[in-house]
Amino acid sequence: MSAAVRVVAGVLRDARGRVLIAQRPAGKHMAGYWEFPGGKIAPDESSEAALRRELAEELGVSLQRCHLLLQLRHDYADRAVDLDVFVVDDYSGEPAGLEAQALKWVAAAELGRQALLPADLPIIEALNAVPEVDSFASMMR
Repeated sequence: MSAAVRVVAGVLRDARGRVLIAQRPAGKHMAGYWEFPGGKIAPDESSEAALRRELAEELGVSLQRCHLLLQLRHDYADRAVDLDVFVVDDYSGEPAGLEAQALKWVAAAELGRQALLPADLPIIEALNAVPEVDSFASMMR
């Protein structure tokens, strides 16, 4: 297997505390599965810079503040991914599927019932292990 693909993902919440997930479009690896928004980290790009870029390109939102939740490696049959996962504490704009991907807001308790990518499953566990912090008051305008 070749070197792992470096990937970043962001956990965005709305004013009601629901989490945003996106469906992988046809033609992409693992098409049809749901995932936390993000994408590949470019060479010489920091994971936070990659998240800022990916959220702007995919969703049309501007990252204001985030913090690292976890880092993990997942081995698929045909590739490995090194994933940096951030909780997005604040962002501006209304998320939209700019790359024709389906989006949906899901209650955190319902994430385990979604057809998420296998690499994303540890994110659910990490989110459940962290007490809820009301960092979204700044988004309630």
